[in-house]
Amino acid sequence: MDTLIKISYLVASTLFIFGIKYLASPRTARKANLLSAVGMLIAIVVTLFDKHVLTYEWIIAGLVIGSAIGAILAIKVPMTGMPQMVGLLNGFGGGASMLVAISEYYKIHLGTVKGASFNTELTATIALSILIGAVTFTGSLIAFAKLQGIVTGKVVKYPGQHPLNLLLLILVIAGSVYLTLNPEIEWLVLAISGISLVLGVLLVLPIGGADMPVAISLLNSYSGLAAASTGFVLQNEQLIVAGALVGASGIILTNIMCKGMNRSLMNVVLGGWESAGSSGPATQTIKGNVKSIEAEELAMLFDAAENIIIVPGYGMAVAQAQHAVRDLFNVLEAKGKNVRFAIHPVAGRMPGHMNVLLAEAQVPYDKLYAMEDINDDFPNTDIAFVIGANDVVNPAARHDKNSPIYGMPILNVDYAKTVVINKRSLNVGYAGIENELFFYPNALMYFGDAKEAVTKLVHELKNL
Repeated sequence: MDTLIKISYLVASTLFIFGIKYLASPRTARKANLLSAVGMLIAIVVTLFDKHVLTYEWIIAGLVIGSAIGAILAIKVPMTGMPQMVGLLNGFGGGASMLVAISEYYKIHLGTVKGASFNTELTATIALSILIGAVTFTGSLIAFAKLQGIVTGKVVKYPGQHPLNLLLLILVIAGSVYLTLNPEIEWLVLAISGISLVLGVLLVLPIGGADMPVAISLLNSYSGLAAASTGFVLQNEQLIVAGALVGASGIILTNIMCKGMNRSLMNVVLGGWESAGSSGPATQTIKGNVKSIEAEELAMLFDAAENIIIVPGYGMAVAQAQHAVRDLFNVLEAKGKNVRFAIHPVAGRMPGHMNVLLAEAQVPYDKLYAMEDINDDFPNTDIAFVIGANDVVNPAARHDKNSPIYGMPILNVDYAKTVVINKRSLNVGYAGIENELFFYPNALMYFGDAKEAVTKLVHELKNL
């Protein structure tokens, strides 16, 4: 039976690896999910035949309750709530790893497993699982609360913030080392758990809402690392492999997100924008004229255009305007226009946020282009239509060394013949600076809620 279990784990691991490979393309993403799901099914079923599994009552109860909760969330949560959902799932994974590690400690500590005893490797991995799992759990809950609007999405800073975090981390590490050397000290497990839970809150609380794509990626990586460390605790090769895959892919994605913002990971984790270029004064108030346009005139402008690039941002997500944007795309396509979408890597509140929303609205995936694949096409574009994006299209990132966003890769919408920006107002973006694009001679402001504004535009286009 042990040989069969190991072979099954190898098959499941192979399916996981191919699943990740196929996720690299939207065309094979469904196959990727199917392969990964089959791999997980094999891993779970085979684990049930492990000799340490003595009864199935609690397993069945957990399966039924967990499946019910998952099904309800899958049905009830709208696509606009996916960032919050991902945050919660990361947290559940971290919390599970923490609880399993604590459970394994008490199984040996209370002598419920005959012949089991502590050793250096086991105790160290238990402490590591508790640390990473607890930080992931509470950190993900804070990320969820920020995205849901339960707590402020702004950067939170307070005196002594970083020294306090460092002190807590040192305490956890010191406690873990001492526990490894003295595994019989029960209160250390509780202390490590409590401090780690607090540390998770304090690490994520300072992170601003616009940095959530990076935070979500990082927490996803943490959940994988927590699972891998728990795999060492349980001596389960499959859990180690699956956790390592999630942890590694999460770190890679986090690095991609950071590059998309021209930020270091440490800068994001510590919270708040810092100048990427100079420590000079903040960008001064921009003086100039802003030209606005109404739906009727804008419809005629679109009707005369041939090449159009739509740039979605967080404002589209907030207004739940993706279906209206899909309608706009369909109307323009029916008129023979070449319409594409330009996606900035950190647009929205989670990696791929805009892609998920537009895919849910059934916008053809081959019409969605990454920034590096479409940026050179803006000079040949008649209209760049920016919907709810701000800092990621601010030209100051290219030339203003005193700007907090200097050096951040942006979508070159200002190179288009005409730029139309849909926003509720001229308010600043997350970086706290005015967008000089609004004052450019080729820029037109189309004010209003994204959903209402795009719906009006579609109506006018249909009447032409």
